[in-house]
Amino acid sequence: MLNAADTAFAERLNAAGIRTRPATPAENEEPRDLYRGQSEIVAVPATTEEAALIVRLCSEARVGLIPYGGGTGLVAGQVALNTPAPLIVSFERMTAIRAIHPNENTLVAEAGAVLADIQAAAEDANRLFPLSYGSQGSARIGGGLSVNSGGLNVLRYGTARDLCLGIEAVLPNGEILHGLKRLRKDNTGYDLRNLLIGAEGTLGLITAASLKLFPRPAHVATAFISVPDPASALDMLSLFREHAGEAISAFELISSMSFAFLAATMPQVRLPFDEAPEWCILVEIGTGPSVDAETLLAETFEVAADRGLALDARLAQSGQQRAEFWNVRESIPEANRKIGAVASHDVALPLGEIAGYIDEAREAINALLPCRINAFGHLGDGNLHYNVFPPEGQSRDALRPRAPEVTRIIHDLAIARGGTFSAEHGIGRAKVRELERYGDPARLAAMRAIKQALDPLGIMNPGAVLGNNS
Repeated sequence: MLNAADTAFAERLNAAGIRTRPATPAENEEPRDLYRGQSEIVAVPATTEEAALIVRLCSEARVGLIPYGGGTGLVAGQVALNTPAPLIVSFERMTAIRAIHPNENTLVAEAGAVLADIQAAAEDANRLFPLSYGSQGSARIGGGLSVNSGGLNVLRYGTARDLCLGIEAVLPNGEILHGLKRLRKDNTGYDLRNLLIGAEGTLGLITAASLKLFPRPAHVATAFISVPDPASALDMLSLFREHAGEAISAFELISSMSFAFLAATMPQVRLPFDEAPEWCILVEIGTGPSVDAETLLAETFEVAADRGLALDARLAQSGQQRAEFWNVRESIPEANRKIGAVASHDVALPLGEIAGYIDEAREAINALLPCRINAFGHLGDGNLHYNVFPPEGQSRDALRPRAPEVTRIIHDLAIARGGTFSAEHGIGRAKVRELERYGDPARLAAMRAIKQALDPLGIMNPGAVLGNNS
């Protein structure tokens, strides 16, 4: 595979009328600053046709390319590590909301549209686009679909995959897949949409998507509720499902360590409790006009308290306080970064296994090395962020050589309980070895066969997901 910075290839891009520019340092990094790429040139298409031309030129010249959205991915899917320097294809100019159909509850957006802008466009039409996470102010929908991102509302609305009706994409041979249908049913053969979603740019470039919208809840209630332990939180989740049904949109587990990290690094974040409980949940429900969400939440809390599942609660009294509650949750990853993790993990487990997993993993890690553990995440859908930090007052540098041992314990225990080592961040390049270790052999063989069939030259995001020998 050739280097994208080769003079002859750069001249071909310019001759074809493709806008290019030098790569910025940020485009060769990722948020945790654990990996560095070496790309030198960024191609910036303005249309799907220009994106298709770029792919054709890369195919003819045997040059690898990396699709680039907001650069917020956490598994090095957007930086090349051990390949000839690829071409970055940035979607910063393809940001249009092409159409909104409120009566259909659909919206069509280009791949470079920022998630927060899609949410705002939906709100302007009195609709809701529920995909939501901390980086939504810079993350782009093409990247979100490429890794099948999850976030805060998966419990009610599903992942990015569940929110997508159709895909427009450029395939590795430069052909355009015209799949922007707004249909809820289309039973016409292989589902190429779902093949491209979650493929992390290894099978094609997503250029636009048809997305599902929803009615906006008439009433929303949000509360922090302290609980004795994660097992009680899971029992309370079951109780909320019995009382509120599909009205539950979020059910987040937060530990006292999260509050301690916030207090130490981000004192401007207003915490809900004067004294942080050992464990709590952040729950939100949204109802139609005929059901009062605050009453429903308060009544469910009372039942939970009577059963010993809930200890105390803070119910948001205004829209501003609701935003403050969510700011607490969404600030936890930044506080973690400021503290500096020895190792971070994105696991998912069957709900019935989570409480036992938290206890078992804590015992195993504490037996390995002195540390602090911050386990938090989307309890409603089984996704747990299990992060290990140095003891207070110590730098992570001394413990970083032990990170592979920590990760092996965390991932082995998750797999043993029927879980996964990657819940919502994808594989990228950081978890290729993990996929090889834990992946089902038949599934891996099928994935390699699909990659070879669609991208025989290996130019699409080389090294991601299946490694450099896919």
